[in-house]
Amino acid sequence: MTRQSYAPEVRIIRLMCTGRIDLAFVLRAFQKGADGVIIGGCWLGECHYVTEGNYYALNMMHLAKRLLEHTGMDSKRLRLEWISASEGVRFAEVMNDFAGQLRELGPLGEGEGLDQEELQTKLEDTRKLIPYIKIQKKDKLALRLDSEEEYDELYTKDEVERLLSEVVSYWVDPEKCQACMICARKCPVEGILGGKSRIHVIDQELCIRCGTCMDACPDKFDAVCAITGQAVPAPISEEDRILERKAKEAG
Repeated sequence: MTRQSYAPEVRIIRLMCTGRIDLAFVLRAFQKGADGVIIGGCWLGECHYVTEGNYYALNMMHLAKRLLEHTGMDSKRLRLEWISASEGVRFAEVMNDFAGQLRELGPLGEGEGLDQEELQTKLEDTRKLIPYIKIQKKDKLALRLDSEEEYDELYTKDEVERLLSEVVSYWVDPEKCQACMICARKCPVEGILGGKSRIHVIDQELCIRCGTCMDACPDKFDAVCAITGQAVPAPISEEDRILERKAKEAG
């Protein structure tokens, strides 16, 4: 099959408001086999909901492009266009142009010379970090700039690469944990496994790396550790998680 004969699969993301579009939506679309993703939104300054969510979409799209580049993908596979509901002809023209662009790029991964399994792993690993990325970049994501051109320089490739190489993981030191359950109660995603008299363990699959557990852990215990640049120690066995408390001596 030649590139000219291949029909690219395009995912169109259009919600009631582009301000509702999440970074994870974009990555998940590519994980499910889309060769390209296009976001269609109202023209800037013409928001129907007075939220100006299309500015957020524009901001988010530029960060998403840097994340795609991190996986090795061509960022041109993601596109944002302003199209009002009355512009049917423009919509058709944009879609035909995007399909032609994707046809030139070739199927996802193949066009970039990437191994499909490796690409899927990178996409999944990046998607899992979306909550962490949004926490780290919340100030920039909230910016509303004066012109579209200014958004082009908002996120740099080096900035995103550094962000993803310095991801912090949190781990409960079993030697210090007193099973007080304070961190477990504070965790926003219920990602800490534990209970009364049971040493706590952070589920690394659920953890969004917000650091709430570390802030919540009492200073006198100091049981939660931040780990960067190395693997988190394996959790201790279920039997070893039972915390034996010493009974207070009678006065």
